[in-house]
Amino acid sequence: MGMKNIYIIGIGLIGGSFALNIKKLHPKATIYGIDNNSVHLEEALSLNIIDVKAEINDIENADLVVLAIPVDSSVTELPKILDSISDNTLVIDVGSTKTDICNIVANHPKRRNFLATHPISGTEFSGPQAAFLELFQKKTNIICEVEKTAFKLQEKALELFLGMGLRIRYMNPKAHDKHIAYVSHLSHISSFMLGKTVIEKEKNERDIFDMAGSGFESTVRLAKSSPEMWTPIFKQNKDNVIETLEEYINNLNEFKIMMEKDDFEAVFNEMKSTNHIKQILKGIV
Repeated sequence: MGMKNIYIIGIGLIGGSFALNIKKLHPKATIYGIDNNSVHLEEALSLNIIDVKAEINDIENADLVVLAIPVDSSVTELPKILDSISDNTLVIDVGSTKTDICNIVANHPKRRNFLATHPISGTEFSGPQAAFLELFQKKTNIICEVEKTAFKLQEKALELFLGMGLRIRYMNPKAHDKHIAYVSHLSHISSFMLGKTVIEKEKNERDIFDMAGSGFESTVRLAKSSPEMWTPIFKQNKDNVIETLEEYINNLNEFKIMMEKDDFEAVFNEMKSTNHIKQILKGIV
């Protein structure tokens, strides 16, 4: 049950940071990198994130496979990966949506080899050069359907996650996808749309970016995120994302109506009651 042969599929921010952590925790392990972007593979090699370039067909001798590719590709690739591995291999995915991936392998004969996870960590940057060792420190890792994974493999995964600095939370896939639509997916959409609104205005008003302070920068930060990664996430979590968008648009509209009515007492109270988020987030960061 050692950790000798590690295969990382998708050497981006998350996959690359996993590789760096595994190297530190298991210095004798060999990290194999699989990525359909050959430039990313070469970068990962030269940055010493992976040891060897590999192909998907090489995984039968893997002790651990980390699937860190866009969520639509994960749903296609995971059953094939489970077909190819040995009985002792642990396969984990790190995607931001969990219902579809859990459903696709629900009846797979090697379902016990798979652990569905979502380490809620990331930056707005992508690619292997964005990877860094401390990415997962004090971040939450959501694990879904833990009871469907073989106990020995659960133990192996938990040991790795704790070594990486992750805190563990258990949740069913449907609940995960509903909650994550609020705390992650909605913030990405609002960031993209804020960026769009300002860019469109900037066409006529050249000074707007000269005046953009840290508030704008921190709010629009997520608009730098990869559309290749986020479009499949929104597609897979479409119903939950639409529901959160309806609530968000409703709140924006109510705020606008308060202002139209010159009801600045209501504006004040709305912001004051939302200030409570300071207390909530204090426990997280």
